[in-house]
Amino acid sequence: MHTYTSRVNQNHIIINILFVTWFESPLLLTPVLNESPMPSLGTFLKNYDTNCLSSKASDVATLQAYLSPPRSQSLTHSRFLRAPFRQHSTHLSKSANLDEAVVTLSSLSSPEPYTDALHACISAKSLHHGQKIHSLILSNPKLRRDPKLLTKLITLFSVCRRLDLARKLFHDAKDSTFLTEEVWAAMAIAFSRNGSPREALAAYVDMLCSFVAPPGDFSISVALKVCAEVKDLRFGRGVHAQIVKRRRKVDQVVENALLRLYMERGSLEDARKVFDGMSERNIVTWNSLVSVLSKKVRVHEMFNLFRKMQEERIGFSWATLTTILPACSRVAALLTGKEIHAQVVKSSERPDVPLLNSLMDMYGKCGEVVYARSIFDEMLNKDLTSWNIMLNSYAINGDIEEEIKLFDTMIESGVAPDGITFVALLSGCSDTGFTEYGLSLFERMKGEFRVSPALEHYACLVDILGRAGRIQEAVKVIESMPFKPSGSVWGSLLNSCRLHGNVSVGEIAAKELFVLESLNPGNYVMVSNLYADAKMWDKVDKIREVMKQRGIKKEAGCSWVQVKDKIQIFVAGGGYEFRSSDEYKKLWLELQEAIERLGYAPDTRVVLHDVDEATKVNWVCGHSERLATSYSLIHTGEGVPIRVTKNLRVCGDCHAWMKIVSQVTGRVIILRDTKRFHHFADGLCSCKDYW
Repeated sequence: MHTYTSRVNQNHIIINILFVTWFESPLLLTPVLNESPMPSLGTFLKNYDTNCLSSKASDVATLQAYLSPPRSQSLTHSRFLRAPFRQHSTHLSKSANLDEAVVTLSSLSSPEPYTDALHACISAKSLHHGQKIHSLILSNPKLRRDPKLLTKLITLFSVCRRLDLARKLFHDAKDSTFLTEEVWAAMAIAFSRNGSPREALAAYVDMLCSFVAPPGDFSISVALKVCAEVKDLRFGRGVHAQIVKRRRKVDQVVENALLRLYMERGSLEDARKVFDGMSERNIVTWNSLVSVLSKKVRVHEMFNLFRKMQEERIGFSWATLTTILPACSRVAALLTGKEIHAQVVKSSERPDVPLLNSLMDMYGKCGEVVYARSIFDEMLNKDLTSWNIMLNSYAINGDIEEEIKLFDTMIESGVAPDGITFVALLSGCSDTGFTEYGLSLFERMKGEFRVSPALEHYACLVDILGRAGRIQEAVKVIESMPFKPSGSVWGSLLNSCRLHGNVSVGEIAAKELFVLESLNPGNYVMVSNLYADAKMWDKVDKIREVMKQRGIKKEAGCSWVQVKDKIQIFVAGGGYEFRSSDEYKKLWLELQEAIERLGYAPDTRVVLHDVDEATKVNWVCGHSERLATSYSLIHTGEGVPIRVTKNLRVCGDCHAWMKIVSQVTGRVIILRDTKRFHHFADGLCSCKDYW
């Protein structure tokens, strides 16, 4: 059988030729609009997917009578022929009357009833009935050459995951003259739907080379979608050039597909040009741009775009807000998240469960667990995700007692926990030193709740034992695991060895990690810290040399705060302009005098370099979380909580510094690092120094 796979190289040559012809910067070309415009894509899709026939009310009633339990035998096949199946395809597929429909079709020769019946088969994903209809079509020379029927058959086979049948049907008709653009598009969609996007692009190129009429909006939108799937921006630009050179008005669906292609491939400038040049922008258009900015964590741009949506009275869907909130969660942009919440409160519509879950998650990951619980308690309907988000919020904020209470309530409510539930619980036990409860919970998970432990659960168990200093027990867990230990399991053990100074076991864990995650800088930093704590400076130098040889660089410490609607970022040892300002110097001097009176002195043991003491003090004082905290103290009002997010674990001396700063300033400082939250107030931390 002739397949597209064997023609990939040939099509690549064709693609290159086409690019020579088409490839201009499409964003620099000015299309001439309103010149013999093609029908809108909405119209095209209606014809392609619905093919609704004009009908009278009597015809609809006739079909309803046919599909309902018989009241009389007066219905004739001629009346049935005039009745459009399609308008009732859902009822047809649900009524199990496809058998009767196939029998009736055997006496008909007009293509319309066959098209409608195939549509019902597609809705029901009924390959069996579709193949029977295919046999009837093959027996009729007139029907065999009908492009609409061919299109529907290809679509049916593709939705039923029988790409082989769709491909054979297409190639059997390949040399015929009735292959319309709809047929080619259906075949391209079949390839894409069944995991062969490259073949979909090859089909698109083949269609162009077969001199089918210039591609319409539907074919172009399919091509752009596939370009996004295979991450082929070059081909996508070629399709964009085709759009411009057609000199026709572009359908909104095509513009949305083009916008998504540029955004998903990171070409945000091109995406913005397409967006700004669109004649019409619907909610899908705006949501597409918001979605990509959210994935790129460009919160400021994303929220400005959201405000512009309100200014232009576009409105928003719950999907818009559900897209924005995760980005707020990732960077702890609480103020932005609260503005989104305000929009939800002002809306006349009742928010759905996914949106409320996103709001809850945002508050939990911004350190406002009380707000998260308030939303949780007010939810009329909760799914398992709702419970898991709330449990995780307690876990990362170090409130293990409330987490355990909520878990007990969950069980009493008849909600069955899953693996995610126990990851939240076990990690909460690990972070708070609830060792015995964590061990018993692991056993209950297997026995009482019938949840099979995954690698994540074993990593938590190793962490629970290791952080409690029970290193050998953690090693036994790893040796008895039913899985091959992952990087997270060995990483948990190595971190525990660093905390408790167990060099011998730590070296074993490091050796495994250097094989599993040879390019992860965090592993090298952990083992380097293990050696530095043990004053084994020669081995520290050896680790650094290995990192240099492999081109591995330690991730720089970085912290950020949101002040008003802007996010300020600070890097360890950086912020020279800020540190040189008079306001910073004044604040720093006042803080130093106040904290020294309370007995604070920098703990330079956290500097894991063999340098002099003065250099160590200077380095410690330049850590990014201190700079971010100082900036917030200057630029926020008295009594306003300070919220800092860091990309690495907070160091021991910065942890001690923040405790005492919260005491002398009377401010609450909420620090989120890669592991958890630390809530500092009145000289104490929520972690109770177990971290």
